[in-house]
Amino acid sequence: MGHIKEPKSYSLPMRTSCKPVAVRDGEPRGLLLAEGLAVTGGFADRPADEFAIDETEGILLALAQAVEQRDQQTAGHCERLAFISVALGMAMGLERPKLLALYRGGFLHDVGKVGIPDSIMFKPSALTADEWVTMRSHTARGEEICRHLSSLRPVLPIIRHHHERWDGSGYPDGLRGAQIPLLARIVQVADIYDALISARPYKPAFTPQDALRIIQEETDRGWRDPEVVSLFFALHEGVISRIAEFTTGADRNLEAMRDTLANLQLAVG
Repeated sequence: MGHIKEPKSYSLPMRTSCKPVAVRDGEPRGLLLAEGLAVTGGFADRPADEFAIDETEGILLALAQAVEQRDQQTAGHCERLAFISVALGMAMGLERPKLLALYRGGFLHDVGKVGIPDSIMFKPSALTADEWVTMRSHTARGEEICRHLSSLRPVLPIIRHHHERWDGSGYPDGLRGAQIPLLARIVQVADIYDALISARPYKPAFTPQDALRIIQEETDRGWRDPEVVSLFFALHEGVISRIAEFTTGADRNLEAMRDTLANLQLAVG
C-alpha cells in the first residue's frame, strides 16, 4: 500500500453534517455526494451528473438505513462509518470515485442484514454455530441485493468483503492480505471501531481508548491490515475522535454537506 501518504497534523474546522442530503422536490431519494465533491477542489470542471444516483439506488440507501433503525443502539452507525471511511480515503489520496464508493459503502455494507431474523440480530447471548452461518450470510445477501444496479458496482466488494481478515480467516471467501479489496479493508476498520464504541445487545460500549487497544490487538493477531490501522490511529485524535462535530448538526441540507466535505478535505487533504 505504497500510495498511503504520510499523516499530517490534523485539526477540524467548523461543525457541519455528513448525512445524506435531504431530498428536494423532484429529486431522487438518496445521496447527492457528487454535488458535495464538486466543490472540494479540482472537481468543478466535471459534471455532477457523472456521479448522480437514480431512484433505485436511493431506495437501497433508504433500505440500508431502515436496517440500521431496527435497533436504536445502532442509530447513526452508517453515517459515522461513511464519514470515517471517507476521511481515511482522503488521507490516502484516493480518487473521488473511490471516495464516493466508500461513502455509499458505509451506508450499504450491512444491507444484507435485512434478511437476518431479529432472534439472531438481537440475541443477547452467544450465537450457535447455525446462527453464525445465518449471520455471516449477510455479506453475500447484501451483494445480491445491490449487484443488479450498475452504479453500485464499485461498492459490491465493500459489501461482500468487509468481514475478511488479513490472515485469511475471515468470511465469506477467506481472502488474505492484498487479496481483500482496499476499500473493504478501510470500511472494515471504521466498522469495527464504531461497533466497539457503541452499545450492542451482547455488550456495553467501550471507551475509544479501549476500542483502539482492541483494534491493535486484532492487528497484532493478524486480522487487520496494519497500514490501514496505522493511518486510522494517526487520524484518530484530530479527526475521528471528533466526528460528532461533523455528524450531529441540525442541518441536513446540501449546503451543509458541501461544507462537511470541504472541511474534511482541509483536515486530511
